[in-house]
Amino acid sequence: MNRLDGKVAFISGAARGIGAATARLMVEAGARVAIGDVLDERGRETVRGLEAAGGDALYVHLDVTRAEDWAAAIAAVTARFGGLDILVNNAGIFIAKGIEESTATDWERLCGVNLTGVFFGTQAALPALRERGAASPQGSAIVNLSSIVGLVGSALAPLYSLTKGGVTTFTKSTALECARKGYRIRANSIHPGIIDTEMGAQAIAARGENDIAAARAQAGAAHPIGRLGTAADVAKGILFLASDDAGFMTGSSLVLDGGWTAQ
Repeated sequence: MNRLDGKVAFISGAARGIGAATARLMVEAGARVAIGDVLDERGRETVRGLEAAGGDALYVHLDVTRAEDWAAAIAAVTARFGGLDILVNNAGIFIAKGIEESTATDWERLCGVNLTGVFFGTQAALPALRERGAASPQGSAIVNLSSIVGLVGSALAPLYSLTKGGVTTFTKSTALECARKGYRIRANSIHPGIIDTEMGAQAIAARGENDIAAARAQAGAAHPIGRLGTAADVAKGILFLASDDAGFMTGSSLVLDGGWTAQ
């Protein structure tokens, strides 16, 4: 189940956190994996770990807000591995400010990474994904990282929620456009709850800057399942959506939130 033998995957923002956990699972599932990030040393360290585990991996510097970086990254991946089957638009940033407190700079930063990065990544990867998808029974795959606040509102991070809502609907539109054009490319989004990563720590801090321990307990209790999510929880969902086992899913939203949005 969820095997990726013979497939090539590219994951943005994968030097750490969910992206790095996804890269490890994909290597274990048989994929050759490239990761892109602006954290060069940490990204190279992640790749060294993948190679030590027997994986075939590549690190490329990638600022997702720059179209030229994306073009160079996809070119490097296809030159090294001969094609591309899976794109994971994972890179993202979090800013927890209210509408009145947010600045134009905050908005531009959020849009640059969370929206422009997904658009540029999808646009740059489509030709390679289309080529490999044409020869695959289940096609190739795009997985976009959204959030639970891409489905419901956020009282603490409304601008972040706005960008993640954009990712949700862009994913559906990508799926429909690819279908209309006859491309064998599936596109789905994934929606984590609060995850125990560095970005998740920012979301927890926003709940109670003066008592992080209490804020962490509150965040865990907000998930009916009774705990925070882990990077591995989300990576397993990404692996499923990228695999042929999700071959009849496109334009869908996979929610991994410990029951948060069921309330």
